[in-house]
Amino acid sequence: MATVDKMPMLQEGYDKLQADLKRRKEERPQIVDAIEEARAHGDLSENAEYHAAKERQGQVEAEIADLESKLSRAQIIDPTELSGDKIVFGATVTLLDEDDKPIRYQIVGETEADAKRGRISYNSPLGRALIGRRVDDEVEVTVPSGDRYYLVSKIEFV
Repeated sequence: MATVDKMPMLQEGYDKLQADLKRRKEERPQIVDAIEEARAHGDLSENAEYHAAKERQGQVEAEIADLESKLSRAQIIDPTELSGDKIVFGATVTLLDEDDKPIRYQIVGETEADAKRGRISYNSPLGRALIGRRVDDEVEVTVPSGDRYYLVSKIEFV
């Protein structure tokens, strides 16, 4: 029997996936209309509009299946209900880099990660290296540009 892995995510990430799913489902009737319109043009073997619409239909159905799978496996975690002295999913961590420059990241789910907004996946190299660490722990991470070293200076659950 296969096990279903839970996907930890914040409420914000869950809501975004639900909105994406709703958008994809709303697109279905438009695709059906495009297929029927292209079918009316005659010979399907050389009908680019028909083939494009059928391809788009396949893409949308695959996206819907993927989103439904993620939502069914979602485990919503509220970081404000967490506490402790270890870094866990949902924690916001302040790190000091090699130049003692502070960097702040929140550990989030894969679908929510956006490094520019200070959100890294728990599954990323840095995310994996941080989970379970405490304040004053040193963290070494190997990234494509080489090894990076950080010091955990603060852990918050906000």
